[in-house]
Amino acid sequence: MKLLGIFVLRPVATTLLTIAVVLMGVVGFQLLPVSPLPQVDYATISVFASLPGASPETMAATVATPLERTLGLIAGVTEMTSSSTLGSTRLTLQFDLSRDVNGAARDVQAAINAARSMLPAMPRNPIYRKSNPADAPIMILALTSKTHSQGQLFDVGSTLVAQRLLQIEGIGDAGVGGSSLPAVRVELNPNRLSKYSIDMEDVRSAISATNANPPKGSLEDDTHHWQIYANDQAKKAAEYRSLIIAYRNGVAVHLSDVADVVDSVQDVRNAGSANGTPSVLIVLFRQPGANIIKTVDRVKQILPELRSQIPGSMDLSIAMDRSPPIRASLSEVEHSLVISVLLVVLVVFLFLRSVRATLIPAVVMPVSLIGTFAAMYLC
Repeated sequence: MKLLGIFVLRPVATTLLTIAVVLMGVVGFQLLPVSPLPQVDYATISVFASLPGASPETMAATVATPLERTLGLIAGVTEMTSSSTLGSTRLTLQFDLSRDVNGAARDVQAAINAARSMLPAMPRNPIYRKSNPADAPIMILALTSKTHSQGQLFDVGSTLVAQRLLQIEGIGDAGVGGSSLPAVRVELNPNRLSKYSIDMEDVRSAISATNANPPKGSLEDDTHHWQIYANDQAKKAAEYRSLIIAYRNGVAVHLSDVADVVDSVQDVRNAGSANGTPSVLIVLFRQPGANIIKTVDRVKQILPELRSQIPGSMDLSIAMDRSPPIRASLSEVEHSLVISVLLVVLVVFLFLRSVRATLIPAVVMPVSLIGTFAAMYLC
């Protein structure tokens, strides 16, 4: 009673303390994480490496193994799994609760750099993302167009849209699917190769040698110096068809004589669709512990900027959003709490028939609930 008596004898201090509890609760409510399920913040990082054309066995032996050796030396790694498929390898590292995901990411990058000398020649260095592959995506964006090809859509989605989305706070990974980068495909005809006695290695060597882009040198005289800048790289199928790959009986054999050369994409066995329209999909994953609702809101705020940066004939829309069910559940909980408080106050008033006595639970219950948010945030 002595402790409670202090609050009765000091009404001004009690009022100020109550206001302080309410303010801390309001701030704590704004900072509480929101998730459809309880979140355990294990720092999880995924590492990706690609070597087009390599078999799963080759990827496991020459790419996954060296990465596993260096990544396994990082402190705090509790679990590491790897999966190798045709032309790609994915490693997932899970750290203990004492590791911060940003600090772990720096260690992962250092381990990748240390393993680079043991890896085969690859189109690009292995990359990492601060996301858990077991998590469901929080949002999927669809990039569509009536005039651009799938390869052009994928190029814009991977080089512009995905890179900008990765800069948003709370986004751990932005995967681009539904197609692949534009490429020129050379489909050799074995019968034609046999007719000219040309093997596939000869074709590969001719394409590599002819399509190189070495320095061209310079021209100069006593007073001037001119640097020669010329790009002889072939970018389109029409530029490849006239390449000379061999000479037979003094006659040049062109690439078009032994192969069908077409403008296409790197991976033809990849397709995406949104509402029945061919599209490239950007799949967004959150960082461990990030607030889904706030992260989705940040993405929606940046969409007008992204739409202004992509070509006007392309359309960027939201194909899937996980936040509406979470928002609805949160709103339902808030409504239930308000109704519960009103029912308690009404029951007290009906039984006591005293406005003065009813004011006590009418003030104490909301203050207690709001103050609990501050305690939840501290915990």
